[in-house]
Amino acid sequence: MTILPAIDLKDGKAVRLSKGVMESAKIYSDEPWQVATRFEELGSKWVHIVDLNGAFAGKPANLEQIRKIRKNCNLKIELGGGIRDEATIQMYLDLGVDRLILGSIALRNSEFVRDMAVKYPIAVGIDAMDGMVAVEGWAEVSSIKATTLAKEFANAGVEAIICTDISKDGMLSGINVDFTLDIKHASGIETIASGGLKDIEDIKKLINAGVDGTIVGKAFYEGMLDLGEAFALTAKQ
Repeated sequence: MTILPAIDLKDGKAVRLSKGVMESAKIYSDEPWQVATRFEELGSKWVHIVDLNGAFAGKPANLEQIRKIRKNCNLKIELGGGIRDEATIQMYLDLGVDRLILGSIALRNSEFVRDMAVKYPIAVGIDAMDGMVAVEGWAEVSSIKATTLAKEFANAGVEAIICTDISKDGMLSGINVDFTLDIKHASGIETIASGGLKDIEDIKKLINAGVDGTIVGKAFYEGMLDLGEAFALTAKQ
């Protein structure tokens, strides 16, 4: 299982939200690149970055910090938030980002996502509230089931699906393993769990359940998860 520690960017700072509410942002670092270098020191291969401002604005909004992260670490960068067109995908790839996450556009225009997945390293972000897809920085909940959307990307060349149970995100209440597995079974694609990871016991549950990867956020920032221990555990698989 791959662990992807996360950096959420808001106004140039590394923050964490609770249930995706922007007003709940807690600042953890004024220099997000320093957080990325710490992840690398602890043994990470990836960093999962979300441009929160970009997710709401529908266009990149934290480019300076993303450039600094790329310059200062050798981690593979997975990035989402506000990516709505091919020009933005190309811009980020030129910047040195390794994989782009398409979220809201996956619901609005699944054909575009499939086209992009043939040409570029693409992951699909499926965020859900009570099993229904949420978009535009989670400000809007649709009438489409998350599993229905996941099925649309089976055999489409998408590298991974990152699925988030919004009700758990930032709450340290435990990962929704069943939701993650439902998405994996619906799509047949590598599936990365996100939202609510609490401690090393959650890591063990995900490994035992056969989940492909997980995003680690607040559990690290609040000192509830020793990332070094978590990486050591996954290395034994």
